[in-house]
Amino acid sequence: MAKSNRRMSEKQAGYLMVFPALLIILVIAIWPVVRSFWISLYDVRLNDPTKSQIHSSYGIDMERYANGLPLLKSNIANEEKQIQPAAAKELESVLQSINAVDQELRQDSKFADRYTQVDNLLNDMQPIPDDVKFFEADQTEAEKLKTTLGDAEKKVLALANDKQLKSEAVLGLVRGLQGTVIEPNFVGFTYYKQYFTDSRLWASLGNTVTFTLVSVFFELILGLWIAVLINKQFIGRGLVRAAVLIPWAIPTVISALMWKFMYDGQNGILAHVFYTIGLISDPGVLLTTKWGAMFSTIFADVWKTTPFMALLLFAGLQTIPESLYEAAEVDGATKRQQFFSITLPMLKTSILVALLFRTLDAFRVFDLVYVLTGGGPANSTETISIYAYKTMFAQMNFGAGSALSVIVFLCVALISMGYIKILGADLIGENSGK
Repeated sequence: MAKSNRRMSEKQAGYLMVFPALLIILVIAIWPVVRSFWISLYDVRLNDPTKSQIHSSYGIDMERYANGLPLLKSNIANEEKQIQPAAAKELESVLQSINAVDQELRQDSKFADRYTQVDNLLNDMQPIPDDVKFFEADQTEAEKLKTTLGDAEKKVLALANDKQLKSEAVLGLVRGLQGTVIEPNFVGFTYYKQYFTDSRLWASLGNTVTFTLVSVFFELILGLWIAVLINKQFIGRGLVRAAVLIPWAIPTVISALMWKFMYDGQNGILAHVFYTIGLISDPGVLLTTKWGAMFSTIFADVWKTTPFMALLLFAGLQTIPESLYEAAEVDGATKRQQFFSITLPMLKTSILVALLFRTLDAFRVFDLVYVLTGGGPANSTETISIYAYKTMFAQMNFGAGSALSVIVFLCVALISMGYIKILGADLIGENSGK
């Protein structure tokens, strides 16, 4: 009984020690993903004032309403003095319908108090706080206001088309007031359904997978070769080790710009060299054609991150006992036999770890491709991360961009789980063999 209690206390102590780490992981890693998923359920657009925030219910933008309504009334009054009686009568009916809805809204004491508060702040030239700016309205009232303003726009637009108005200020103000009505922007899984059939998403995902598989494959082969090389004893080994790490030490943006200059069809030295040796038909194809741009990005990435792969594999080589090679030489094993019978089996875990890091890094590639090609030409090198960036920041569509970010996270999670499952099985196998 005492032993059982002691085990329980040790188990509880273990949970207490792990809890801070789990909390940190939750805050740093999980919470941003949860937040992105939550935003992806709403149509959030920073270029649309009515959708710049998450709205779960109907509302009214009190700042625009308190600004626009008095201006609309004064402009209609001025127009009525200058236009034909029939047109003036039509404008008066528009004003009466808007006033009727406004009076219904003001019957709500909360709305009336909020309007007065906002109006006073506007008169004093004071900023409107966010918690005051938006008023949560009843759905029926909000829809009635929107319908009334929509009908008013049709009538004013008809007068403007018939040249019955002196200016189009009234039409602009009516349209501006329509923007004061805020509808719930909850869309659920609409974005995910949309992207499931989006050809651009699948094309960017295909570009990402192609870039990842090809670049990681060559980085593994070259990294393993470099790691074996710098693991040998020779004069100047320390200098070679330091030189190998230089490409990895250069910031990605700097190296991307460097490669962009070298790939340039007019002045790029690398484009000229590839053309001279017959590798390409024209110096300008490297950044202006689909396969040329993909080759260029992969080539630059292999140059940049092969040292990182070599460094990880070199660390694994350092753990292999030299006595194994000495015993193999005594048994008459050749260098090739030693490599395939000793080096590769002993490096299996290190290779899996290196592949895990590089695959995840390559799948999330952004800065290299963005600086080098911008995703072009014609989106032929656009990765899913660049697609998400363009959707979120270029189009200001945070809802759709957040959905793409969640999709990236799911892909990365699946890759991680696959590698970890393989790596875990490998470690278990090694331990059981021992």
